[in-house]
Amino acid sequence: MRNSSVMNKVATLPLQGLKILDLSQIMAGPFCTMVLADYGAEVIKIEKPGTGDDSREMGPFVDGESLCFAHINRNKKGIVLNLKDARCRDIFDKLVKWADVVVENYRVGVTKKLGVDFESLKKINPRLIYCSISGYGQTGPYATRGGFDLVAQGMTGIMSMTGEPGGRPLKSGIAIYDIGAGLTATYSILAAYVHQLKTGEGQHIDVSLAECGLPWFTWEAAAYFTDGTIPEATGSRHRVSAPYQALRTGNGYIIIGAANQRTWEKMCAAVIDRPDLLEDPRFATNMDRMRNVDALEAILERELASADAQTWIERCDKAGVPCGPINDFGAAMKDRHYIERGMIEEVDHPTIGRMKMIGIPGKLSLTPGSVRTSAPTMGRDTDDVLRLFGVPQAEIETLRSERVIQ
Repeated sequence: MRNSSVMNKVATLPLQGLKILDLSQIMAGPFCTMVLADYGAEVIKIEKPGTGDDSREMGPFVDGESLCFAHINRNKKGIVLNLKDARCRDIFDKLVKWADVVVENYRVGVTKKLGVDFESLKKINPRLIYCSISGYGQTGPYATRGGFDLVAQGMTGIMSMTGEPGGRPLKSGIAIYDIGAGLTATYSILAAYVHQLKTGEGQHIDVSLAECGLPWFTWEAAAYFTDGTIPEATGSRHRVSAPYQALRTGNGYIIIGAANQRTWEKMCAAVIDRPDLLEDPRFATNMDRMRNVDALEAILERELASADAQTWIERCDKAGVPCGPINDFGAAMKDRHYIERGMIEEVDHPTIGRMKMIGIPGKLSLTPGSVRTSAPTMGRDTDDVLRLFGVPQAEIETLRSERVIQ
C-alpha cells in the first residue's frame, strides 16, 4: 500500500508521498495537517460518527456547513469511522500501515483507552511518526489537564505583558497558542520525517500548547535571565527600541518603526522636519529615547496631528522610515499587496459554494504549495478510501446501515 496514491496527482508539490492519518480536531492539529496538505502531503482525516470534528458545530454556517471547519481542513480527504467498533479497527489498522504520520490531539490518556496510542500503533507500523498535541504535554504535573489557548496565554505570561500599562490583562486577538502548537507540530513532523527517510525509524512527537510559545519571548527571556527583569505591559511600544510603536495622526493611528539611529535621524530630518530633536540630549541614543519615551511620544504626536495617516505613511515611505497603517481585518483583506501575492485564495465547496480563504505564506520558487480541494463534507471520502483499502462494497453498505461509518 505504500506506493498507492489517495489523492489525484497535481503539479509537483514538495511533500508528495508523505502520507498522514489525521485524528485531530478543532484547531491546532487540523492547522498542522492543513499546512502539510497545502504542500502536497496526502491527508486522510478521520472523524467520529454523528457530529464529527467539533469545529463543525462552530459558526458561521452556510446551509449547515461550518465556515470554521472549511477554512482549516482544505486539501484533505475526509472519512467517518467509529474507532470503538472492531470492524472499523481492522480498517483503521490498514490505514496505520499505510501512513507515515499520525496526528492526534486527544486529552492525555484517551488514546491509550482507545488503543490508538503510539505504543499500540508502532507495533502495526514500526516506522510510524506519531505526533501528539495536548495542553501541557504527555508528562509533567499538568499532563492530564485539558488544553485551551486562553489558559496557555495566561500561564506563559503573555497576557501580563499585553495591553496598556496598569490595565487589565489582555489576550491576543487570535488563538496564537492553538496556531503556534500547530506550527510547532508541523516543523517537528518534518524533522522527524527527514530522520525517517534516512533511517526508517519512527518516533513520538510531544507538542504542548503551554510550551510552544515560550521560545517566542526572546527579548523578554534575555532580560529576565540576565537581571531578573519581569516584562510588563507596554501598549504598542517596543521593549528595547523607540520610537517603535503606534502613534496618533490627524485622523487615526499609524505604526512607525524608527528602531535604529539611522531611521530616527531620517524621521526627524525628512519626515516631521524636526532636525532640532537630533540635538536634544533626551533623545540622543536609543537608550535615551527609551528612558524618555513618554516625552518623545507626546512631541511626535503633536507633529503628526498636522496631517492625516496616509500623508505620513507616504512621507515615511519616501524617507525610508518603516511605517504602516493599523488596519482592521476587512481593510487587510482588501490590501492590494496581499491580493497580488496570492494571500486570498478561492475554492469551490459543494455546499458553501465559491469561498475565499487565507492563502499560503511560504512561497517556494520551484515547488509552491497550492489550494486544490475544499474541506470535506462529513464522510465525503469514506467509500472511496475504504474501497482503496480493500473493503468490499457490501461490507461498506452494512457498516453504513449500522452507523459505524458515515
